[in-house]
Amino acid sequence: MEWSRSAKRRKGTPLKICDVTQFYSPRSGGVRRYLGEKQEYVRDRTEDEHYLIVPGEQTSYRSEGRTHVLAIASPKVDRTSRYRILCNVSLVRSMLRDIRPDVIESGDPYHLAWTALRGASELGIPAVSFYHSHFPDAYLRTACRFGGPFIEELVLASARRYIVRLYSRFRYTFVPSITLRKLLNGWGLTNTIPIRLGVDAETFCPGPVDRAWREELAIPEQAFLLLYVGRLAREKNISVLLHAFRVLRASRRLDYRLLVVGDGPLRKQVQRLQAETDAVIWRPYIEKKVELRRCYRAADLFVHPGVVETFGLVAVESQACGCPVIGIRGTNMDDHIHAGLDLWARSNSAEELARAIDESTDKDLPQIGLCASKRTREIYHWPNVFAELWRYYRSAIGGTNPPDLSAALPLEGAREG
Repeated sequence: MEWSRSAKRRKGTPLKICDVTQFYSPRSGGVRRYLGEKQEYVRDRTEDEHYLIVPGEQTSYRSEGRTHVLAIASPKVDRTSRYRILCNVSLVRSMLRDIRPDVIESGDPYHLAWTALRGASELGIPAVSFYHSHFPDAYLRTACRFGGPFIEELVLASARRYIVRLYSRFRYTFVPSITLRKLLNGWGLTNTIPIRLGVDAETFCPGPVDRAWREELAIPEQAFLLLYVGRLAREKNISVLLHAFRVLRASRRLDYRLLVVGDGPLRKQVQRLQAETDAVIWRPYIEKKVELRRCYRAADLFVHPGVVETFGLVAVESQACGCPVIGIRGTNMDDHIHAGLDLWARSNSAEELARAIDESTDKDLPQIGLCASKRTREIYHWPNVFAELWRYYRSAIGGTNPPDLSAALPLEGAREG
């Protein structure tokens, strides 16, 4: 049997799971949130053991109960980046041999994914993958846009072949969006499994408008507060958001304010906008979930300008708190918006995004937010998400066909209105 060693494991026996990923920042990020919630699930709701291998400033080890984090000293991607490149793959292989997990999950499409596959092959165990980033759109399309349509299509076609070649080697490829799954299936990748990410429904829930937080930020009582949470990077479409805010301020229809939570290589664009107007508040980092909840509850509208996201965890958290979300239609995000999708911008431009935001202010946004919250907190509760994921782990370990959980836990659920 392909998964010979692990196939002998008895049903109900505690599992040893190992995640390996390049997409990890100690400060913030959707992948970090997913992995942190997974370790919390292991500690609180299972008898299993979880290991996480990630790049870090220095090689280190820490543990909490049955969860472990192994960081390997790695250089930064660039001077301003919060991410690092894990180059020491021989140490990763050595760690995998020492850990001897029952299943390995790879969280990125680069050289570490191949390392995870080789490590799994050496140990005779299954490797699965989570398609966290659709890098042909997120990175390659931007990088080759100056080469003309021929060069762009050549590069993207090569990327598509690479994705199919890499991910076909995994037992399963977990994909957080039905739309994205259909795209990958169309390219010839046939091992995809729809697995949404989740939300801490106990923390991220509706509550009264946090007026104390608004006062602390010096936001006037009648101001309309827009919120963005995420990395300040080109692939997040930050430039469109900031220009849309300039358009809104110029209209003078409402006293628009913008709270930006996050950091990244385009921070100077936010700083320039701050120099132009006192209507922009910037917080590079908020660590605690309860503090982030204050932001969601204080805002009138969450703006998600990205068009290449695979999931958009912060948009789900915002909806869970009752703060409606607006963005640009026709992306993977459409699958995860449960009220107010009809208000979204119809094209990727600052003017169209500004129009959509401005027109949405005439709607009953609090009611839209409550509708979105109810549905979001039902569907994306982390324990339900991980219970589903664990069934696929056991299926991969046992070499059985994947369970059909689609009826019990639907992935699609976008709502108009």
